Amino acid sequence: MSNRPKILCFAGSLRKDSLNKKLVKVAMAAAQEAGAETTYIDLKDYPMPIYDGDIEAESGIPENALKLKKLMKEHQAFLIASPEYNSSVSGALKNFIDWTSRPEQGEKSLACFTGKVAGIMACSPGAMGGLRGLVTLRSILNNINVLVVPEQTAVSQAGDAFTEDGKLKDEKYQKSIANIGKRVAHLTKCILEQELVSKA
Repeated sequence: MSNRPKILCFAGSLRKDSLNKKLVKVAMAAAQEAGAETTYIDLKDYPMPIYDGDIEAESGIPENALKLKKLMKEHQAFLIASPEYNSSVSGALKNFIDWTSRPEQGEKSLACFTGKVAGIMACSPGAMGGLRGLVTLRSILNNINVLVVPEQTAVSQAGDAFTEDGKLKDEKYQKSIANIGKRVAHLTKCILEQELVSKA
């Protein structure tokens, strides 16, 4: 087992030019600088029906959900940029969680989530930056056994927040988002090192 953390990075938005897709890449770059191996995915590449118990009973977990579950199991941590839709998380992000939380035959409950580390962030054209949605996301993740780092940032007025090369114009925001990426990388590395010691 390597002590180099592997972090899966994504946004809860499907829109091509999503501001939250830009945001998570800022944190991802910082995690890489901190020594993590990162993988970026776009949820739009994994279309799935809205979770329906009848679909699961009749045809099982959708193929794209299985692909996502495999990716999640290969990583020890997540960086998630979550847009705020009507004061909560997006339907796409909730549906992603709903399907990937479903166990395959012989699999432990919440196998893709239990023991994982996560860093969460948001940006929005509004004044609160998506902060209310982060409250919901933190609650969901905590309840499915994910360790969410306490640091979080919601970037307001995000329509004009980014430079052409994808960085945040406001140095305070840039540093804060980067810190989330570094924090997740460092904490995950510490956990992996402890696991290596316990198995030695």
